[in-house]
Amino acid sequence: MLTLSNLSKRYGPKILFREVSLRMMRGEKMGLVGANGAGKTTLFSILLGEIDEDEGKIEWEKGNRIGYLPQESAPTGEETVLELATATTNELAQALKILREDNDPASPQRLEAQEIFAEQEGYNLEAKAKKILSGLAFHQDDFNKPAHTLSGGWIMRAHLARLLVMEPDLLMLDEPTNHLDLETLGWFQAQVQKFSGSVLTISHDRAFLNSICNGILEISNRKLHRYPGNFDNYLIQKKEREAQHLAAYRNQQREIAHHEDFIRRFRAKASKASQAQARIKTLEKMERIDPPEESDATINFTFPQPPRSGQRVATLNAVRQAYGDHLVYSNLNLEVEKHERIALVGPNGAGKSTLLKILSNIVPIDKGSRELGHNVSVGYFSQQRVEVLDMERSVIDEATENTDSSVHEQDARTLLGAFLFRGDDVFKKVKVLSGGEKSRLALVKLLLSPPNFLLLDEPTTHLDMASIDAVIQALRDYTGTLIFVSHDIHFIRALGKRTIRIESGKITDYAGNYDYYLWKSGSASAQTGLIEGLRDARPEQTSHAKNGEKALSAKEKRRQRSQEREKKKAERRKLEDKVRKLEKEIMQLEEEQGICNEGLANPDSYNDKDKAKELNNQASRLARNLQQKNYEWEIETEKLLQVVESEN
Repeated sequence: MLTLSNLSKRYGPKILFREVSLRMMRGEKMGLVGANGAGKTTLFSILLGEIDEDEGKIEWEKGNRIGYLPQESAPTGEETVLELATATTNELAQALKILREDNDPASPQRLEAQEIFAEQEGYNLEAKAKKILSGLAFHQDDFNKPAHTLSGGWIMRAHLARLLVMEPDLLMLDEPTNHLDLETLGWFQAQVQKFSGSVLTISHDRAFLNSICNGILEISNRKLHRYPGNFDNYLIQKKEREAQHLAAYRNQQREIAHHEDFIRRFRAKASKASQAQARIKTLEKMERIDPPEESDATINFTFPQPPRSGQRVATLNAVRQAYGDHLVYSNLNLEVEKHERIALVGPNGAGKSTLLKILSNIVPIDKGSRELGHNVSVGYFSQQRVEVLDMERSVIDEATENTDSSVHEQDARTLLGAFLFRGDDVFKKVKVLSGGEKSRLALVKLLLSPPNFLLLDEPTTHLDMASIDAVIQALRDYTGTLIFVSHDIHFIRALGKRTIRIESGKITDYAGNYDYYLWKSGSASAQTGLIEGLRDARPEQTSHAKNGEKALSAKEKRRQRSQEREKKKAERRKLEDKVRKLEKEIMQLEEEQGICNEGLANPDSYNDKDKAKELNNQASRLARNLQQKNYEWEIETEKLLQVVESEN
């Protein structure tokens, strides 16, 4: 469907990629990844014909239809949401406009528009578009609203609906999950999985890439590397490739040093001059291996910690909160203890952000009470937090304002670098930053001087993978209490220890992490992480005898309790056996992996191509098995803990 041949692109002295070749087949779903500034968006622009390549050529299969979703600012006019979703081609959009404006049934213009509309199955598109819009969380009364009256995020959803209605041969998506909540993301992932065409997507969402991709393309070292499988497979294979690249680079450097030493020693000697010249020519003809790129370094920074709070951090009692006629909560009760890590999940508009605002006292409550514990200080982060930044300060001055005295400027610059403020960027005025840059700066400020009760609303928006990892590291080290909303499943899994689902003004508490929530609610497969069709989970209720049923005797109740205890003991023994067995298997795999890694680190292993190939295959197999066994161990251990807790 698409072939790139020796494609090269540079901006001034900087080479983004050179002599890149790729063949993408129909039905392939590829993720495009790489460091910030590596050239991902530039490659998209070249494929879309928006900018020209310097060298090479692009060949498209004849008749291919391309659907493209930009990261931000997709255009919209006066059309309604439904009209936008059904405008799958320019021709069809024009026909729709004529049918809407020309009311003369005998008009040649209208008749032609009707013919085009029928040819492109326009009459079937409306029902399809309504179904897709509903899947993307639009309500029926949104369909006839002018699209331009919606927020930017909802306009992007309408454009996403248009692409799903269109069903092009190739979907090109630039950060498509940025504007989707968890519920909608699960639905969208399922649609992309079922999509029969090809997909090429830029994304920082690891769970999304794992869910939909059968291949990963990485721009690295000015080359385009292709890896089969999803994102997790890519990480394993990337380590193998980097080890091979490093070994090859070191071998070549030794060879070059050997030649140069010979030339230096014997170039002036008549008897060796011809050999020295031959080696000079060898070096001139040698295709040099690029030095390995430096991996994203883990931030070596001790984050300042907040003062200790009391054991009870926050309590909400019988809270009622509404926006005008829209009731959000009628009887909300919640207790938050010190050191908790709580992830809020639920459909868009359910009240997750409102709960954070209630806890932070940003919105007033109509009834009930909000109480903070002893010595509790609250920090609230949302996209609107950028409004409190001082526009006239430099980035570094704003970041270090009101920070702890233990935070040195170099520490702050290290953290700013992880959030993509590098070099002289730290001396820019805040007022010249983009919206995404201001959001990142506000997050840095919060991490440099954290309160002991953090409330974060979508903190990973506008962050790349390395920056998300930096936030995760900071919050893992954080000694305060954390409640957050995020649509990044990797982020949720890394930090959440307690999960609260919010829907229809009610909260359901799950005393476990996100995977435990998925398993306990029965809403989705914990293996895939899909959340399509999450049902409204309610707390389990104690069963009561119905009217007319005979009440159990005390003896019968004791017998039932005894049977229940024995059943739990048997379940516990079974789970303990499973956990022990998995631990033994993990230890064995780790030993085998250690031996294999020693072989991979030995340059002599690469002298025998068959041996090197077998070592790499073995490393991949061991890494996959170890990852699976660790995941199984986490699930079984979580089940065991729940059984133990129920016995106490």
